[in-house]
Amino acid sequence: MTLNVTSMQGVIWSGNPLQVNVSTLPVPQIIDPTDAIVKVSLSAICSADIRTYNGAYEEKEVPWVMGHEALGIVVEVGDSVTSFAVGDKVVVPDQVSGGLFDLSTAELMGLGLGVNYYATTGCQAEYVRVPSANDNLFLVPQNSDAPSNPPPQNLDYDYLLASSIFAMGWEALDLAGYQPGDSVAVFGAGPIGLMAVYSAVLRGASRVFLIDGDRQTLSVAEGLGAMPIDLVHSDPVAKILRQVPDGATRSVDCVGIEAANRLQLTEDKILQNMMEITKVGGGIGRVGTYQDPGNRSYTLRWQDLLPTFQFVMSGFFKQGPPVRSGAIDATLAAPKLMEMISKGEAKPSFILSSIIGLEEVSQFYERASQRLETKVVIKFPSP
Repeated sequence: MTLNVTSMQGVIWSGNPLQVNVSTLPVPQIIDPTDAIVKVSLSAICSADIRTYNGAYEEKEVPWVMGHEALGIVVEVGDSVTSFAVGDKVVVPDQVSGGLFDLSTAELMGLGLGVNYYATTGCQAEYVRVPSANDNLFLVPQNSDAPSNPPPQNLDYDYLLASSIFAMGWEALDLAGYQPGDSVAVFGAGPIGLMAVYSAVLRGASRVFLIDGDRQTLSVAEGLGAMPIDLVHSDPVAKILRQVPDGATRSVDCVGIEAANRLQLTEDKILQNMMEITKVGGGIGRVGTYQDPGNRSYTLRWQDLLPTFQFVMSGFFKQGPPVRSGAIDATLAAPKLMEMISKGEAKPSFILSSIIGLEEVSQFYERASQRLETKVVIKFPSP
């Protein structure tokens, strides 16, 4: 099948902080026989997008299309794609091996677009090229096993989140060594933190605490059954230890580089707090990303996001909690979570605060940057 369209609309970042634009772009084409072209139905604005929007990263080779998670319909496949066919509804995960390179470097430069235009981004556009499609797409279940009375709601929003923040929140617990019945303390009430809370509840945690300074998101966690702890008005360590004197079994850091600004804490302080409230024999997981405070003139790579930590080393010797940290491959949990969604066992879309059209993108990037939204999804027009 050959697409009969040559242009599309997409969300562009041109390197200017606090500014994104909707622009007309060329539609991607099949380049390698393992490629697939997906017509995007839904895409989400994530924390990494907001960091870029806020100017946390710098890059000389711009612009590029924002976004790295989508749900849509396969409209074209290469000759070597055997696991998917035209018409399949699929999820494009937030980690795609090989990146989403939709045009050649020469073509990009001829358009005045940098070589990173579609590199590991590109999902906030009407079409996206997915390399190695057999390995990089997830098929959305056609028949839901969810209860039919009342009729099942549209599950597309849930599936969209399954290979993104839901999976990251789920795997954050694994980093901490979670076992059913453990008590869990989650630091950071952003989308991933809320998904960590939700995952802990689904997985049978005995107690769940959420530590943050935002009352709105804390109230969301309280509705899930977690105990909210407002660190602006209380000491989180003292409050948790009053509830669980031996400490929480697992602590999870879902804050990341926002620690210094949004929570008015340093990464050091959060790590120190986790050591103080994690019980002997427990575990600490850290899924946040951390930024070198030095000025950069290029986009930060994952290996560069390593600040210098200062904390009391005796805490490790006293408590002895193992600490596991690193970037999470959200696709590892996605199949299980999509199955749970199809059976009606999970519905992560409760976190969505707004579903918008392309014409509202600039406004809602600003709102998300100001933490007026928990999670925003962009709904693209149907064919």
